[in-house]
Amino acid sequence: MLDLLLMNLTFYGHSCFALANSSVNILFDPASSMLGTPDVNPEEFNPDFMCLSHGHGDHVADAISIAKRTECKVISNYEIVTWLGEQGIQNGMPLNHGGQYHFDFGTIKYVNAVHSSVLPDGTYGGNPGGFLINIDGKQIYYAGDTALTWDMKIIGEQCNLDWAILPIGDVFTMGIDDAIIASEYISCDNIIGMHFDTFPPIAINKDEAKTKFNSAGKKLTLLNINETLEL
Repeated sequence: MLDLLLMNLTFYGHSCFALANSSVNILFDPASSMLGTPDVNPEEFNPDFMCLSHGHGDHVADAISIAKRTECKVISNYEIVTWLGEQGIQNGMPLNHGGQYHFDFGTIKYVNAVHSSVLPDGTYGGNPGGFLINIDGKQIYYAGDTALTWDMKIIGEQCNLDWAILPIGDVFTMGIDDAIIASEYISCDNIIGMHFDTFPPIAINKDEAKTKFNSAGKKLTLLNINETLEL
């Protein structure tokens, strides 16, 4: 059993994580049913909040079923929250780039990502983004699917990040080398990788990736599915 007096981050494959402490559980980009993630059952997720970075199926496939079952508050861009409303999800909280909302547990801010976004039924998914989470005095950046972007320098100037969750698989997002540059831009030494190894085009050499980050003075953590990290 997890010690919820602590801040825990659990990895559920691809880009899906749960950030939890004694007061809140935040789920990011659930899509296990589409991806066939082993030993992950989306019916067991019980978030208070769900953050969706963009509309691609490998990030939102389980969003509707989880939101209907748990009645969690869903945070995303205006277009995705509107689309979810049309699917019967009324507990949405739309944000747009640069927008921040204060919750009882802390704040969530929606920031820029360079990617594409269309929902599974072909509906326009708005502009993709990432999330800056401020909770229990910790600042965590969940980048979503993104290329390396100069906008990340703003995050480094405005925030004092404890952890950053960055895509590293290349092909559809930035790869290892650009993620190292991104970690410099955001001034964060503790990086957690996502969006890698799910399917052949984004397979990586894990040892090589960790060595490259280490040579840059950064620590890259690659979690196994269902593994929990104390932040």
